Amino acid sequence: MSHSVGGQAVVEGVMMRTPSAWAVAVRRPDGRITTVVEDQRSVALRSRVLRWPVVRGVVALGESLVIGMKALSLAARLSSSDHEGEGEGEGEELGRKEIIVALVVAVVFSIAFFKVVPSVVANFLPIDDTVTFVVVEGLIRVGLFIGYLLFLTLLPDLRRVFEFHAAEHMAINALEAGEPRTAAAAAAHSRIHLRCGTAFLLWVMVIAIIVFAFVGRPSLPWLIASRIVLVPVIAGIAYEVIRLAGRYGHNPIVHAVLWPGLLLQRLTTRPADQEHLEVAVAALDAVLEREAINRQRSADAPVDVMA
Repeated sequence: MSHSVGGQAVVEGVMMRTPSAWAVAVRRPDGRITTVVEDQRSVALRSRVLRWPVVRGVVALGESLVIGMKALSLAARLSSSDHEGEGEGEGEELGRKEIIVALVVAVVFSIAFFKVVPSVVANFLPIDDTVTFVVVEGLIRVGLFIGYLLFLTLLPDLRRVFEFHAAEHMAINALEAGEPRTAAAAAAHSRIHLRCGTAFLLWVMVIAIIVFAFVGRPSLPWLIASRIVLVPVIAGIAYEVIRLAGRYGHNPIVHAVLWPGLLLQRLTTRPADQEHLEVAVAALDAVLEREAINRQRSADAPVDVMA
């Protein structure tokens, strides 16, 4: 079970997710913690093909984006209100149309900025060798990504989000260590996690270099097209890397390979205190309780999710 728990930071709170449910816990302005739980049946359970290696990564990423968008919207409303009515009905924040539009904008921006721009820039550099071109393109991509993260760290409003991000990791680390689900137990654990989405994105950048090496350096239109079309393949492979990391991360060799992704998490997490950890544990308690109930109702195999 522990390796099937993931999550993300949201506005003034944390979202935790298991294979069949997700929960958002938010610290309201008056100090109360409000928790909302929703069921989520993965589409991967509908077909064995969707659970194939690489393919399951694309499915998991898509579901994570949708749930993450819902959780962010819900948390934004809860964190700005002291009114009563802390029921599951508060989860209906965004309609399907709004979620689709928001996701399309986010995906288009990400692909344009982190995939297309590096390719176009590298294409106009005086590089003749294909291998050198792909490596330089990859370095530009990684540089943009790290620069983007550094820019986010300069925004004061995101500091608390990074603190809740750390609290999410610490609570999951404590769970995976078999310790009680308490803020005190979580406080003793690292704010770094092997299955973090930040590490996943870095692996997307690295794996892209390998995949694009097989494509070579076609004309600019085909170059741009290949970078867009291969995004799902690269994401799927990166998912498998992160999945393996969750299982074999204690191996010294594996840990050394994953070290750059772990180091990068220092940018997207900040030390969490009791206030943040209480929220993370509340979300974890709620989703695990719902997961236990759902498992009694179904014998479907679990699907891993990212931390």
